[in-house]
Amino acid sequence: MSEKTLKWIKAAGIRALKTMAQTAASMITVGAALMDVDWVTVCSVSVVAGVLSLLTSVAGLPELKE
Repeated sequence: MSEKTLKWIKAAGIRALKTMAQTAASMITVGAALMDVDWVTVCSVSVVAGVLSLLTSVAGLPELKE
């Protein structure tokens, strides 16, 4: 793989992981006990958000000037 491709994969991956973490955090209700959280839903919605982030990154990443 070219260096440009590796930079894109790294930047898009970091962005997707941040998106997944933000989505998971937003789905956990403030003050809810850990046992009351629907973890399957939190995980599935977070994964979908990560995939959408990767697809959006195909259009371009502002982090990469090239």
